[in-house]
Amino acid sequence: MKRQRNTKPVARKTAKDQQVGGDHYLKMGVEPWDVVDSWTLEQRIGYYRGNALKYIMRMGTKDKAAQEIAKARHYVDKLIEVMGEAE
Repeated sequence: MKRQRNTKPVARKTAKDQQVGGDHYLKMGVEPWDVVDSWTLEQRIGYYRGNALKYIMRMGTKDKAAQEIAKARHYVDKLIEVMGEAE
């Protein structure tokens, strides 16, 4: 039997819709990402790239390693979104 492909559009969460390690940023009136997203494309790429690197490099030294990597992935997801804007 042939499987049919689901053609319904899937609502994708953006990186901003998620938070790793608590909800402290979600409680702010203006989140840090709101400010960063007002910067130039080059500045945003540098910020998100640098923060991904930070979490990878400090893996396991502040929080549990898996949580640090999840934070890094969160920044990489945001970086992918920002890079998509450049295309």
